[in-house]
Amino acid sequence: MRLITVKRVTKVEKRFTPKMGELLTKVTYIRKHILSIPIQTIHKYRETYYGKIKDCKSCELAR
Repeated sequence: MRLITVKRVTKVEKRFTPKMGELLTKVTYIRKHILSIPIQTIHKYRETYYGKIKDCKSCELAR
């Protein structure tokens, strides 16, 4: 049994960009787990409407 695992989880979230306004997008989180308890988010990225992959730092959480 492994103590440390890395898991990928995809959620649909509301995001806000100044150019497009509010949008719903799929956000993928890569997290480190110890005994199935999430410890640290290593990276998160989102998929755009056109299928491109972007970092989540370019958009904010919706208000």
